[in-house]
Amino acid sequence: MTGTVVLIHGLWMNGRSWERWVDRYQERGLEVLAPSWPGMDGDVEALRADTSAFDDLGIEAILDHYTEIIGGLPEPPIVMGHSFGGAFTQVLIDRGLGAAGVAIDPAPVKGMLALPASTLRSGFPILKNPANRHRAVALTEKEFHYAFTNTLDEDESREVFERYAVPGPGRVLFEGALANLAPHSPLTVDFANGDRAPLLLIAGGVDHVSPQSLTRSNFRHYEESGAVTEFEAFEGRSHYTLGQEGWEAVADRAIDWALAAAG
Repeated sequence: MTGTVVLIHGLWMNGRSWERWVDRYQERGLEVLAPSWPGMDGDVEALRADTSAFDDLGIEAILDHYTEIIGGLPEPPIVMGHSFGGAFTQVLIDRGLGAAGVAIDPAPVKGMLALPASTLRSGFPILKNPANRHRAVALTEKEFHYAFTNTLDEDESREVFERYAVPGPGRVLFEGALANLAPHSPLTVDFANGDRAPLLLIAGGVDHVSPQSLTRSNFRHYEESGAVTEFEAFEGRSHYTLGQEGWEAVADRAIDWALAAAG
């Protein structure tokens, strides 16, 4: 049985977003890695002040980063990702990496055509300007409240914003938005792959960025796969499910499922 977990964050966050989950999993005796995307390590305050290291960061470079980390481990780990990290998790296990995968509130991978209005609204701060493809863009507090913390009041949301929010490399979102038009999109997944590791997709019932309907659609795309694929929804969960009150239930379900599935 694997004893290692690799956690992959999403857009507008860095590895700090997993801090509660890291502590909880380590308390269970697991080795936990939560590396940030390339160029995005360090304090969020420093990342807000200087985005030059990740202004033009793209998806393939991020996938290469995690491929190298996973490939350097003594055994295949559990791979768990949130938001864009959930999309990357699907790509990585499709490429044969990891003993099991958990995609939490995942961003859409290639082949998912219908996007909810709230998903498009959440991405608009970057997608509204083509020049943002080559620079990192920060959400305002109001935009963050809509996208991540819609179950919290403004004061509570501000605390989360100040603790975790970082500018997001626009290229990642543009590559995601245009995945269906790109013949060799890095977000390509073979939905019929029967040889990949088991996969659990987790949805939040009131998530604006990746609504439950989007994650369920993602799950249905795997209908032709012979590999283990499961879906679970948590009602009342926003996109800030990693830290929203009650996060422990999501974290425990994710790791319990993954450990059992990995065998």
